Amino acid sequence: MKNPLAKTMLATVGFLLVTAIHAQQKKYVLEPDRVFDGEQLHSGWVVVVTGDKITAAGTPSQLNLPPDATTLKLPGCTLLPGLIEGHSHLLLHPYNETSWDDQVLKESDALRVARATVHAEKTLRAGFTTVRDLGSEGAGYADVGLKQAINQNIIPGPRMLVAGRAIVATGSYGPKGFDTDFTVMLGAEQADGSNLIQVVRDQIGKGADIVKVYADYRWGLKGEAQPTFSIEEFKLIVETAKSSGRPVVAHATTAEGMRRAVLGGVETIEHGDDGTPELFKLMKEKGVALCPTLAASASIAQYRGWKKDSQPEPERLVQKRQMFLDALKAGVVICTGGDVGVFAHGQNAYELELMVAYGMSALEVLRSATSVNAKVFHLDKEVGRIKENLKADILVVNGDPSKNISDLRQVKWVMKDGILYE
Repeated sequence: MKNPLAKTMLATVGFLLVTAIHAQQKKYVLEPDRVFDGEQLHSGWVVVVTGDKITAAGTPSQLNLPPDATTLKLPGCTLLPGLIEGHSHLLLHPYNETSWDDQVLKESDALRVARATVHAEKTLRAGFTTVRDLGSEGAGYADVGLKQAINQNIIPGPRMLVAGRAIVATGSYGPKGFDTDFTVMLGAEQADGSNLIQVVRDQIGKGADIVKVYADYRWGLKGEAQPTFSIEEFKLIVETAKSSGRPVVAHATTAEGMRRAVLGGVETIEHGDDGTPELFKLMKEKGVALCPTLAASASIAQYRGWKKDSQPEPERLVQKRQMFLDALKAGVVICTGGDVGVFAHGQNAYELELMVAYGMSALEVLRSATSVNAKVFHLDKEVGRIKENLKADILVVNGDPSKNISDLRQVKWVMKDGILYE
């Protein structure tokens, strides 16, 4: 082979494949100070990993430990299931670096994918072994390709559930503000009425694991957020997606947008800024979860000049905090998801820190980011707990995040599918 670049690429792919095969054969006995199993904290537990699976967890006296395993002693550490990021955009980067409009309109897909490979590795090394990536934001189905590259061990990254292009009502989405003689590329795919069936099916056929819709957007007379799809349109989307076994999730910030999405049958509400106690009661009744994206709201406020260490919270954040408390009080299932991409990938723990600051206990937040997210995202037969026969997706941190959630930033190492990343 004359092309040196091609040789290098083949060597890299070969190395990653050998690493993956090697990991399938490894056995570990992991001995931390404490184990959070996705529900409870345990002292004195060990965890056994064989290949890509957890094969045992409990006190040493309860288990038959394999004599040929590598023992890793982890003093001062907490072992947890790999964390699950519920709302990410690996193809975006922080808006204070480049505006959303310019990312969609001016950055090529090749550039965005190259950057996303770095985002994927940063996410994994931050302890998030699974992500729900909710829209490529103008990059077509590049998220599908990114997922395939990770699954084929071409690049390191988290397990991905992807939404592809996402769906918006005609005329509602951006970028906007151009002469109408121009057709400008949008951040999502437009559809309405009966055409929704074709668009949903087309997105599924092109690799979407999730159908994401925008229940509202900033298309009001004064640029304010207003609802988009009708309840009947939501029901059409949900029925079509459900026939293929796929869930529908909704971006919704207005009360009416949330109401329509919930009555239309979506599984999660993303953001929920204007949620009310009455709406959260409805969500609880319908079994709809909330992914609050607190970190995105706080980051945008900082980009607009808010100095969080020296200034009171802007009214929008005060409202967001109250919304979160209302959802907790109503007993709504809370997913962990920060809308990462609005802020830096690898800093996913910021969302968990804010969830604690806004009123959840650290232990409840850890449950949300592991077993709860796994159940809501239909992954609980694979990940989300330290449990026999689940995937060996494991995070080890220094300290005790059940007491100080920020200890999640003290990553010692991460394991995904039994492969160790140090």
